[in-house]
Amino acid sequence: MTKVYLTTAIPYVNGEPHLGHPLDYLLADFYARYRRLHGDTVRLQAGTDEHGNKIYKKAMAAGKEPQDFADENSKKFQDFIKALGVEYTDFIRTTNATHEARVQEIWTRLKEHIYKGTYEGWYCEGCERFVTDKEYADSSGICPDHQAAYQKLTEENYYLRLSDFKPEITAAIESGDLRILPEFRKKEMLKLISDAPDVSISRPRQHLPWGVPVPDDDSQVMYVWVDALSNYITVLGYPDQDISEYWPANVQFVGKDILRFHAIIWPAMLLGLGLPLPKVILSHGFVLSDGQKMAKSLGNVVDPLDVLKRHGLDAFRYYFSRHFDTFMDSDFTWEKFDDAYNNELANDLGNIVQRLSVLCQKNNIYGLVFTPQPDPTYEKLMDDFEFTKAIDYAWGKLQELNREINDTAPWAVAKSDPARAKELLIKLTHQLLAANHLLKPFLPITEQVEQVFLSQQVTPPSTPLFPKERS
Repeated sequence: MTKVYLTTAIPYVNGEPHLGHPLDYLLADFYARYRRLHGDTVRLQAGTDEHGNKIYKKAMAAGKEPQDFADENSKKFQDFIKALGVEYTDFIRTTNATHEARVQEIWTRLKEHIYKGTYEGWYCEGCERFVTDKEYADSSGICPDHQAAYQKLTEENYYLRLSDFKPEITAAIESGDLRILPEFRKKEMLKLISDAPDVSISRPRQHLPWGVPVPDDDSQVMYVWVDALSNYITVLGYPDQDISEYWPANVQFVGKDILRFHAIIWPAMLLGLGLPLPKVILSHGFVLSDGQKMAKSLGNVVDPLDVLKRHGLDAFRYYFSRHFDTFMDSDFTWEKFDDAYNNELANDLGNIVQRLSVLCQKNNIYGLVFTPQPDPTYEKLMDDFEFTKAIDYAWGKLQELNREINDTAPWAVAKSDPARAKELLIKLTHQLLAANHLLKPFLPITEQVEQVFLSQQVTPPSTPLFPKERS
């Protein structure tokens, strides 16, 4: 039995959950459930990032105190993560007093790699980061992610000296000790590291009133990255406790837009603290709507809670696992979602369960026993974090089974040879349970499927698992 630690990127609480947020949580949960099926002990972290100007300004606009505003929105994310069926073990909030104290101690321990300097240049409030003159020029002065003009700032900040760590980070990525997924992002990160300047890690309190005070300098507040990135280890108890039982993290799940911070700033901080680097950083793509990035101005924003309500949790998790590429941008449309529900979940899994359970009941089959067997192809896909391919492989077995049921026609066999029909149905049922087992990391309904066939006597569901009339 192995101890596994998985992390998800903590979202800002300046708004409500959107359709891009489920990806971190679901990918981590798929892998967590897979490892638990193998008997491993898994810690899965989630949390909320609650400092910064965006949150402060949103709170002021709403006539609320920043902490009250953060409390309300953090609760929305906690409820949302639970609604996704994600089984996290640890939830951290960056406004928690324990986290703030631990972050200040982390800052103190990094002090030999920190210096104070004056910055004059371009800043994106939406990204909460400074950009180089080249980035400014390449984007014509407009942030491509937020479609807002960069601000010109001159201020005195503290900096983390990235140059102290560049050779080690580069070597770790090149050797695979710090594995970047997907593989093609590895070259991107190596190029970014070679060009990366020292990074600002504080802002003057007069410009950023809502944040963790810098130790021994009350005029400065910690900038988002030191505060937020530290959550992955403060939630384990660092630096108050020994975290070696679970650190380094096995996998850190992040969006592609924040991979650079996790592949450059975060490793630099860890090296400065004398801690090992995570084993894998997995970055996923964006969720598109009808082929376009979601934006309120385009009127194509989809509320994930509406998607959950449409066909239920299993349909949501199914669509996000099989119809969303683990690593690339993927598209959501209501038409595709409804089609996946009606023509895949209902026709394939729901139909097989209904057909086989009715046939088993009619042929008086009871006392079935099922012992999962290793499937090397599936396990390699899961171990390589190819979740889309893994569920597609498992679904292929369901489709093969449907064809075999049609070809063997056990209902016809039962008329002339009941004993042979029983043998055939037991074999087919075991094939279903084997495919169902492979789907366990993805679909909670797999537990119900097992109950149908592994109770004292096979009992068909009282209602279809995926009734088609729901749309």
